[in-house]
Amino acid sequence: MGLNLDAKKAIVEDIANVAAEAPSAIAAEYIGLTVAEMTELRNSARDAGVYLKVVRNTLARKAFENTKFECMRDGLVGPLVLAFSNDEPGSAARVVRDFAKGNDKLVTKLVVLEGELLDPSQLEKLASMPSLDEARAMLLGLLSAPLGTFVRTLAEPPAKLARVLAAQRDKAA
Repeated sequence: MGLNLDAKKAIVEDIANVAAEAPSAIAAEYIGLTVAEMTELRNSARDAGVYLKVVRNTLARKAFENTKFECMRDGLVGPLVLAFSNDEPGSAARVVRDFAKGNDKLVTKLVVLEGELLDPSQLEKLASMPSLDEARAMLLGLLSAPLGTFVRTLAEPPAKLARVLAAQRDKAA
């Protein structure tokens, strides 16, 4: 049974709203995946906060008009599953990459980051981007390293003096 016009409009609006907020998107071909495998993919996407949708390419093209994912329009060919990242650009790429490791039937066709169409081979690079929490931890580590060195440098002369005095005391005893 086909979709009526109102259902198609709702799908287009839903995808357009997600596309307006998402920093990245992945389109992957899913030919040959079983229902159980698709359910597993959907569950892992849900757990990662990734919006995953199988939609007709004509509706996706319509939804991508005037969004940063308009560059995907020409590549939307064949049965594709669309994965949109939430706040972290690499989250959708991580879900697709991790699932594709165990299942070679999921083939990445399009990768888009902030409106720039990337080669599908760059999925790994996008997936390895640190999450927001990881990036914050890395920045905090970079900022605290010089401060820690400075504090150790300031503390070293009194500590050295204390060690010399202790050695003199032990020598005298």
